[in-house]
Amino acid sequence: MKPECNAAPSVSAGWKQRPERSSLFMLRVMTWISLALGRGASRWFLYAIAAYFLSFAPTARHVSRSYLQRVLKLPSPAAVGWRHLFRHFLSFASVIHDRIYLLNERFDLFDIRVHNQALMDPLIADGQGVFLIGAHMGSFEVLRAIGRQQPGLRVAMAMYEENARKLNAALSAINPNARQDIIALGQLDSMIRVHELLAQGSVVGMLGDRSLGNDDTFEVDFLGDPAGLPLGPFRMAAILKRPVLFMTGLYLGGNRYDIHFESLADFSALPPRGRALAVQAAMTRYAALMEQYCFKAPYNWFNFFDFWQAPVSRQAKPSTDNQ
Repeated sequence: MKPECNAAPSVSAGWKQRPERSSLFMLRVMTWISLALGRGASRWFLYAIAAYFLSFAPTARHVSRSYLQRVLKLPSPAAVGWRHLFRHFLSFASVIHDRIYLLNERFDLFDIRVHNQALMDPLIADGQGVFLIGAHMGSFEVLRAIGRQQPGLRVAMAMYEENARKLNAALSAINPNARQDIIALGQLDSMIRVHELLAQGSVVGMLGDRSLGNDDTFEVDFLGDPAGLPLGPFRMAAILKRPVLFMTGLYLGGNRYDIHFESLADFSALPPRGRALAVQAAMTRYAALMEQYCFKAPYNWFNFFDFWQAPVSRQAKPSTDNQ
């Protein structure tokens, strides 16, 4: 059975319509200030940034309140106070700020603790590469920084082409040497590049919680309501026949980050007609893991758009075909 489709916009396409509130010039200025003053002194600017969003970003306030009401299990969005919203925005600003230091290899500034490292070690040791799927939760940069600390281990991010272009520009403003770690999806050679990196023993990460609005999605339950997640990252892992780990780098305040790895799926030995069902099972587990870590660190969820209420597009139904 083929996926059934409709023309409604994707639930996670809304992030593309969010206006940019920063510029490369301002990013360069903030990078210079942060490196000149140091992490401790420059963190005072984060309170002003969080206060700005709290005061002048009504859409961000609305979606933050909607999410926090779910994850904090409050009776209604109205029960989410200004203190909760400010903490959410401050956590986001803190993670973006720390990216400056992580990309400039100032690992000494952080207390980074890794959980379930034993899941990664054998995959790295066999030289076949590691496929990670994360979310816009906490910091993925923290993993890329650890990768740079291990000689010979390359950590790359695969993402949609428009995102890759913007991130490459931002990374160039912070540290030009970081640009080589971004793979733009949607190009003819994207799958080949990912396959080559994995064959070289690299770690390739993708974020699986946002779609572009025109790709297939699969509906999952997340924090009590249905949400549509893009099938693309999981289909790629299945086509490449790779084991997949879930990864999140949670910001716990101060200079503390906790990296968590979880087994997500193993597509290396799928039965001939089992790919579609295996992908859907992996996505269901992915949603459950996102929910688990949202409860663990609720202010680490950084999707500031309506994640639930918009209709799901191109909804994939259970299937037993080999797609």
